[in-house]
Amino acid sequence: MSEKFKDITNFIREYYNKPNGSIALHEPLFIGNERKYVLDSIDSTFVSSVGKYVDRFESMVMDYTGASHAVATANGSLALHIALIVAGVKKDELVITQPMTFVATCNVISYVGAEPLFIDNDRKTLGLSAVKLKEFLEKNCTTKSGATFHRLSNKRISACLPMHTFGHPVDLEEIIEICKSHNIVLVEDAAESIGSKYRGKQTGTFGLVSAFSLNGNKTITSGGGGVIVTNNESLGKLAKHLTTQAKVFHPWEFNHDQIGYNYRMPNLNAALACAQMEMLDKFLDKKRELAIQYKSLFDRLGLEFAIEPKNTCSNYWLNNVLFPNRKERDEFLAYSNAQMISTRAVWTLMNKLPMFAHCLSGDLSDAEEMEDRMVSLPSSVRI
Repeated sequence: MSEKFKDITNFIREYYNKPNGSIALHEPLFIGNERKYVLDSIDSTFVSSVGKYVDRFESMVMDYTGASHAVATANGSLALHIALIVAGVKKDELVITQPMTFVATCNVISYVGAEPLFIDNDRKTLGLSAVKLKEFLEKNCTTKSGATFHRLSNKRISACLPMHTFGHPVDLEEIIEICKSHNIVLVEDAAESIGSKYRGKQTGTFGLVSAFSLNGNKTITSGGGGVIVTNNESLGKLAKHLTTQAKVFHPWEFNHDQIGYNYRMPNLNAALACAQMEMLDKFLDKKRELAIQYKSLFDRLGLEFAIEPKNTCSNYWLNNVLFPNRKERDEFLAYSNAQMISTRAVWTLMNKLPMFAHCLSGDLSDAEEMEDRMVSLPSSVRI
């Protein structure tokens, strides 16, 4: 057993002031108005998808991010599903994304009948590589009638779906320029990055439409929940319409004008979300303090710590360290979890999963290296 392993686990126990027992990877913290707002929602009897807290939460997200439209959903995957629909992604088209991501990113591409096209992750941002994206498009694609097609499959590439991995923003400026030059729609998977900024602007506000997650393990949570954001008025209205079963308003009749979805966030969850939004900036400050301490530790131990990319401000949702190789990574995972400290390997690369193994991809060497070396560490907010 390496002394480094002991130093890391000792630091984690000391930071969380928990000499014994289990330490979670990321657990929610309820120290504000959560109980008050949830009980108020119960007392109002508006506990489903209609209620003042749903409207309030959407307004809070718009105020915080600067987006002109926000649509609350029951979870982040549903938000991303609708985001792809309103962005115009169609069956049998290709959607560019990264192999090192959570499976929901690729699942929602499948929901609309499209297929992922995997471009490598970037070692500095951890998300989609702008350099590899440009190289792939130049070498493997062609333009026809203003659209970009993959040359060998003859499938249209309709969207690019980068995920801000562990809260670290991708190189949005470069990716936006590449997408514009190839007439590819940018949709941000901002599931993990609420509160993160790129060049001073909130993530989720750069794409035509984007989606956040408020799952129980995120920086802030509504239990289950997500939110669609966009600055496009027509798409914002369409997203809200589709998530409410495409119901055409009438005082008593039930009329629907297209296939819709029962995807709206319940008022109970929105009550929790509103209280958490009130705490977001405080949580972000505390998460940054932890990241700084982690970096100091790993600098001393000679290990690489994943820091926010240049020109960004990360929410440091999950902190990550890179070990020299897979063997040492696995040894640390075994040791720390045996000590009841929850540490995790990154996700199995999407192109290695059976349902996506057939999908097109470029060179994925950087993602493969990170998969072998990276470990996610306890990152809960401590007050």
